[in-house]
Amino acid sequence: MTGEDDATPQDGPAESDDAATQDDLTHVDDEGNVQMVDVGAKPDTHRRAVARGTIHLSESTVRAIRDDQIGKGDVLATARIGAIQAVKHTWETIPMCHQIPITNVDTDFEVGDDAVTLSVTVETTGKTGCEMEALEGVTTGLNVVWDMVKAAEKDDDGQYPGTKMSDIEVIRKEKYS
Repeated sequence: MTGEDDATPQDGPAESDDAATQDDLTHVDDEGNVQMVDVGAKPDTHRRAVARGTIHLSESTVRAIRDDQIGKGDVLATARIGAIQAVKHTWETIPMCHQIPITNVDTDFEVGDDAVTLSVTVETTGKTGCEMEALEGVTTGLNVVWDMVKAAEKDDDGQYPGTKMSDIEVIRKEKYS
């Protein structure tokens, strides 16, 4: 179940060679014009998606996050707010996403020695999935972390040689009837 097309439980392409044909694409009409998928006839269903991603930082920056010593304020609290806001506004930034009723957002941070991993769980009761919302929460939450710590991460040339985001993925999506 993708954010817009829940045609099959497996959400895989109809053809075994993974080559999508225009008939398989749900975001284009018969003439190839981009369109939003009509989900109006679909029943409301409880749906849940979990996404995760990691930002790699210097050990000293992670210690400063843990000790609440970042000059801009509480990094994880601010990132949590940013993640939740992003979830609620996904439909405004991804052109073909529907505006869906968000029923719950959970954020979880794992702080390691040189990285922070953020997991975002989104729930909805609606006609389409919420994995795009979970991904938006993760990427924005990690961007907020980067913004909050960028002064600590910059080298003498103003660059970020060791700072990077990785492993951004949907780790689970569920649909309950």
